[in-house]
Amino acid sequence: MPKISAVIITLNEEKLIERCLTSLVGVADEIIVVDSFSTDSTEKICAGFNVKFHRHVFTGFMDQKNYALSLALNNYILSLDADEALNDELRKSILAEKDDLKLDGYYFNRLNNFCGQWIRHSAWYPDRQLRLFNRRKGTWGPINVHETFNMLPGSTTGRLKGDILHWAHESAEELAGKINSYSDIAAGDYFKAGKKVLLFSPVLHLIWRFIVTYFFHLGFLDGKNGLIVCYLGAWSSYLKYSKLRKLSMEANKKKG
Repeated sequence: MPKISAVIITLNEEKLIERCLTSLVGVADEIIVVDSFSTDSTEKICAGFNVKFHRHVFTGFMDQKNYALSLALNNYILSLDADEALNDELRKSILAEKDDLKLDGYYFNRLNNFCGQWIRHSAWYPDRQLRLFNRRKGTWGPINVHETFNMLPGSTTGRLKGDILHWAHESAEELAGKINSYSDIAAGDYFKAGKKVLLFSPVLHLIWRFIVTYFFHLGFLDGKNGLIVCYLGAWSSYLKYSKLRKLSMEANKKKG
């Protein structure tokens, strides 16, 4: 039977990490946590689960996750964030597949919780994620926000039943703050990659993102929280491209 290494990156996750680790018991053959120097009880909680705990300076989500892969003993990796957990159905699906891992990668659905409500529309579900994979078949990338594990050409993939449960945000203010922070990173990565942005791109991205998520993805069925999620998602697109445009303008001024 192939063995699975679970990898998690953390920073001050004492509120949620225990739930994540509990869901991995019996599924993962080793659990690796790469921590960005937490100052709370994260390490103490991990010690109760026979975790291999490593501290590493955070330079970006993609970089941290690729570093975590390098520490794993096994080629098959189960990647979770500290605010995520496997539900019972997904645990059973992984254990059934573990007897003979035929594919290079496996996708899971992710169910996100916002302000105590499970969001089942608004492009937040099924929110398909590639989280069980053969690390020899790809790498995390391409940018340090919304990073994905990119499979090499010719890799085989499938989907397992069940959900990753994701306790995403407890308040709109928390989500807005994360959006502001992540948009800085995304804009910087896009700028380094040479991505271009037109004058009206930020506004057009905002409008289109809201229309798609609220109407096409039925965000209105999630009620008030669906409206908030769709609006802040659209605002995220606006900020990202607005900040990219600012970086481009500043670079052009320096040139001449």
